[in-house]
Amino acid sequence: MAITLTALAGLAFTVANPVPYGSSQSSCDTIYHGYQCQDDISHYWGQYSPYFSVPSDISDAVPHGCDITFAQILSRHGARDPTASKTKSYNGTIQKIHANVKNFTGIYAFLADYEYTLGADQLTTFGQQELVNSGIKYYNRYEQLTSRHAPFVRSSGEARVVESAQNWTQGFHAAKLADRRSGRKDAAYPYPIVVIPETDGENNTLNHGLCNTFENGPDGDIASDAQAKWTAVFIAPIRARLNAALPGANLTVTDTVSLMDLCPFNTVASPNGTVSAFCSLFTEAEWHQYGYYETLNKYYGYSYGNPLGPTQGVGFSNELIARLTSKPVDDDSSSNHTLDSDPATFALGRRLYADFSHDNDMTAIFSALGLYNDTDPLPNTTVVEAPQANGYSAAWTVPFAARAYFEKMQCRGQKQELVRVIVNDRVLPLTQCGGDRLGRCTLDAFVDSLGFARSDGDWDQCFVGNYTSSD
Repeated sequence: MAITLTALAGLAFTVANPVPYGSSQSSCDTIYHGYQCQDDISHYWGQYSPYFSVPSDISDAVPHGCDITFAQILSRHGARDPTASKTKSYNGTIQKIHANVKNFTGIYAFLADYEYTLGADQLTTFGQQELVNSGIKYYNRYEQLTSRHAPFVRSSGEARVVESAQNWTQGFHAAKLADRRSGRKDAAYPYPIVVIPETDGENNTLNHGLCNTFENGPDGDIASDAQAKWTAVFIAPIRARLNAALPGANLTVTDTVSLMDLCPFNTVASPNGTVSAFCSLFTEAEWHQYGYYETLNKYYGYSYGNPLGPTQGVGFSNELIARLTSKPVDDDSSSNHTLDSDPATFALGRRLYADFSHDNDMTAIFSALGLYNDTDPLPNTTVVEAPQANGYSAAWTVPFAARAYFEKMQCRGQKQELVRVIVNDRVLPLTQCGGDRLGRCTLDAFVDSLGFARSDGDWDQCFVGNYTSSD
């Protein structure tokens, strides 16, 4: 079992061309409200939306008479280039257009000179800044704690996730140095980062991969099937319009989705998050349809729409219980017993925790915790917007640089600490544990509501059947 403790000095991963601290890149992208550039479309790019502050029916301010005593952030990595397979596919679509289309006019004129320069898998400069901003925001939000305590930081082992953790600590550190309350000192920096490898067979609560039935069994097609049915509804008219405007292109369904993907990916490839010209090729209504397409992927891939989806988040959920209650981890799913029993790699009794992961794993964790459990099963023939889906969508839950805050607070007149969960600035109502009008449950009620996680979910189904990887 390999585990590395890294900090920002002596690095296996480095931050290339770090962006200066301070205000964010453009006036419509800020530390406290996230990406608001053309929000009528950019908030509908699914998991490819940059982080933005999600509307909340409940104020996320610390309630009067309460003090925060514990703050855990669970974060997705920042904006990145497409995956290696996707970048190859996208490039192929562009080459196909250039080879077959002779005239580019109107909103398509930019395609004539467009060169595909996107990389693969790595954070963009914009994505690095997202995490710096996140560290600053977290520090300032929890200043009563952050000015006096250092965070305990863990990261899943993929390079972009580790780099995101490092960027976040840079932002946290910069905010601390600017804070008079801290004495503008930070002797604990650089903070150690516990990196959990993503190698095959590694127990890792921040990256799925162990549950064989889930990874290789028959339910692996549920998400793609749901997306395919929805694609059959919404893509045809878009494809027809593009092919009419680009004679000779003969774009396929896959090509059409790729051109939509190139809107967010080219946007976050810009250091300033400048909205890409690809985005203007589609209408606002079509972006809502696209956002729902991505939501179906998360819901039926890693949430309640997949029989074993929530089980992939059980390990982290049990680690969260341990941190909230300052008791040893009780889990027989994906947790690493060696790491979780060692105070150096899984400290208890701390006030501040920061974990860095991926969108799919965060989706599974939210589901294992019973969040969004009032969301009705999502249909694959019509759009259900996030407000009508109990606040659930890919963009509202797991955009680039997504962050969930798990808070404990001590409030005047309350014998027991209260728990609150905030996802991208939206306070969740926590109906599963009888949340009050401010979205809070007592610690005991919150833990009691996590029976699914505390019983290891359906982990016993993970090794039923002799399934093998198709890779």
